[in-house]
Amino acid sequence: MNAKIEELIKNLNIDDISAERKKVLQPLTDFIAQKKSSNKLIRINFICTHNSRRSHLGQIWAQTMAAFFDVKNVVTYSGGTETTAMFPKVGETLANQGFKIQKLSETNNPVYAIKFDENSNPIIAFSKKYSDDFNPKSNFAAIMTCSHADGNCPFIAGAEKRIPITYDDPKLFDNTEQQNKKYEDRSLQIATEMKYIFANI
Repeated sequence: MNAKIEELIKNLNIDDISAERKKVLQPLTDFIAQKKSSNKLIRINFICTHNSRRSHLGQIWAQTMAAFFDVKNVVTYSGGTETTAMFPKVGETLANQGFKIQKLSETNNPVYAIKFDENSNPIIAFSKKYSDDFNPKSNFAAIMTCSHADGNCPFIAGAEKRIPITYDDPKLFDNTEQQNKKYEDRSLQIATEMKYIFANI
């Protein structure tokens, strides 16, 4: 794994996660553990309204933590209730944290290849609906990363389990002096919680 990302992960303090928040994370921990114990593929789809910020961070950090803790057969995805684009600040934040970001297309909804080490398969990131053909159709956990999507999508077709793990939207700080810090903070929060989950598998 990229040395900068590895160092970042080692410095994430999972003891900072509150007992209340750990209860929110437990259903995903249980889902992964159950799949692992039965040697089944572990599909996790992180879902937010626009698939532009939090859902991408969830997808990328979960896949990274699976590799860090050597939890096999994990494939992560992301989707939205509508299609927009991955917000550029997300890629910039991840690049600053050590990820290699390659932009594969120049469109209104660019496709990115994101790598946490030199030899891993890239994580493919672009905005799409959660039901897009790129995503799984069954036997996956749907992780609702924003309260809007959680409230407006009470049913996710094909999901084996639907788990709300919501995060505050860094979009609220776009075009402010706090923007960079808020995106970094959100990325680190999601990374810390994904570390906690995969450390307990």
